[in-house]
Amino acid sequence: MNRAFDLTGLTAVVTGARRGIGLAMAAALAEAGADIIGVSAQLEPSGSAVEAAVTAYGRSFRGHACDFADVAAVTELGRRLTAEEQVDILVNNAGTIYREPAVEHDLAEFERVLTVNLTSQFAFTQALASPMIERGWGKIVFTASLLSFQGGINVPGYTSSKSGIAGLTRALANEWAPRAVNVNAIAPGYIATDNTQALQDDPDRSASIVSRIPAGRWGRSEDLAGATVFLASHASDYVNGVVLPVDGGWLGR
Repeated sequence: MNRAFDLTGLTAVVTGARRGIGLAMAAALAEAGADIIGVSAQLEPSGSAVEAAVTAYGRSFRGHACDFADVAAVTELGRRLTAEEQVDILVNNAGTIYREPAVEHDLAEFERVLTVNLTSQFAFTQALASPMIERGWGKIVFTASLLSFQGGINVPGYTSSKSGIAGLTRALANEWAPRAVNVNAIAPGYIATDNTQALQDDPDRSASIVSRIPAGRWGRSEDLAGATVFLASHASDYVNGVVLPVDGGWLGR
């Protein structure tokens, strides 16, 4: 492996790590040499799929269950992690989605999505970034979305939150780049996960989506691996405030 991509000796926190994109990100970081701390709302104390994926690469894994709808709990976990050990990499992947036409969209659900996808992301990052800033090195990677660039349909809360993540990525990069803390984001395209199951199950919508993707297929969680390792490693030391699409060419169509 190119040493610039080598994460040996580093510790990465990955939120939303129990399955899907988060699991793939955690596995990719472990393969590159990082020990992993996984966080998810329903993460099992032991025997999880993400634990198995990480330990298969000979790296250590610790899991924490934390609901990102609870900002106070998220903040407390962040403070506890920084008190217990050195966190070098933070991958903010926790997220949720709620689908309903805007005119009927439940306000409580709109607020819940913003809390999980944006407010708690900021609170958790605040806690974990402080020691990175003091040390003068760290990597923070948010999971943005194609809806950081586009409006979407029937997901006003999700679109608002992911547009906010793009702005937050740039704002934090502006403040922390001088301290060698890189803040960037990955914008996954249409990835075959639980969050997109409704779209996959709709034959017409799925066909319409694939027809626009130059790569000609739905993405897989593993397609995010390379971008994750890049933005978590020394290879990206001069990359700041970027929202990197991994979308099979969707945005370029």
